Amino acid sequence: MLQIERKVRQLPAADWQARQDEFIAAGEPLLVKGLVAGWPAARAGLRSVEDGVDYLRGFYRDATVGAWIGGPEIDGRFFYDDDLTGFNYQPVMVKLGVVLDRLLQHRHDASPPAIYVGSTTVDTCLPGFREHNDIDLGARRALASIWIGNRTRVAAHYDVPDNLACVVAGRRRFTLFPPGEVRNLYVGPLHLTPAGQPISLVDFAAPDLQAFPRFADALRNAQVAELEPGDAVFIPSMWWHHVEALDAFNALVNYWWRQSPAYMDTPANVLMHGLLSLRDLPKVQREAWLEIFRHYVFEADETTAAHMPEASRGVLAPIDDATARELRALLLNRLNR
Repeated sequence: MLQIERKVRQLPAADWQARQDEFIAAGEPLLVKGLVAGWPAARAGLRSVEDGVDYLRGFYRDATVGAWIGGPEIDGRFFYDDDLTGFNYQPVMVKLGVVLDRLLQHRHDASPPAIYVGSTTVDTCLPGFREHNDIDLGARRALASIWIGNRTRVAAHYDVPDNLACVVAGRRRFTLFPPGEVRNLYVGPLHLTPAGQPISLVDFAAPDLQAFPRFADALRNAQVAELEPGDAVFIPSMWWHHVEALDAFNALVNYWWRQSPAYMDTPANVLMHGLLSLRDLPKVQREAWLEIFRHYVFEADETTAAHMPEASRGVLAPIDDATARELRALLLNRLNR
């Protein structure tokens, strides 16, 4: 296990409930002790694996879910194959009841197959669950998802939305890095990813510092959170996080929300277009475009287009639903050549 001295800041559930807007705006990770300890699902998971599984079955209505299945040889680490052109696991569509049966079947195995159901909408697969097990996030329109599996490891990655991850059953370890550590995490392919987000190629269980020497620098800025059932961790947007499920049965409910209007596209599309349009320009031209992006995007404010009449500002004016549709149509027309 990595030796990381810095722990994610911890606070009691009452503090989060009283000041969650302040904590979210601060953009720093937080471990919230006991935030969902009162959930019936968490109480069932604490009693036993069987009780935790039975509680979920009480809401199961024959839903089909996406699951990853890996052989015992991957030791719970869902990753690429040797040449990074495929993966070391098999994605399948399966009934959730079958997954729960297999988790019970292998719960005492020393080297079980790796079983993982990730990012499945709670209301779809377990209707009624949130009537008894839910978080009040105020006006935020959060997507609630459930994650179920055995001892598994998910490589370090980032998510665009903010994330509140609540442990229902089993223990979890989150290792977090600020966004600026991207260079030191040795990120893999952008076009082929396990679940839509690029991942670090470093094996956190046995980091190869000869192949990935800058990972040692990343560790200096790492934070770790150890979660028991009932605990939650707040992961701000764009923070890299490596997730380990540590027990034979694990269940987690997370809430994702974005601090941006619904009409905004994902910035990852800009990155891909930047690779197409900017990366291979001569250095002097890249530097010129860096200044243009700084002016119009990263340091834009009310003065950026103040020298123009409002009616003439076009895409430099504040964007709303209507102008977002117009801008998207313009981009599609330019790309379709």
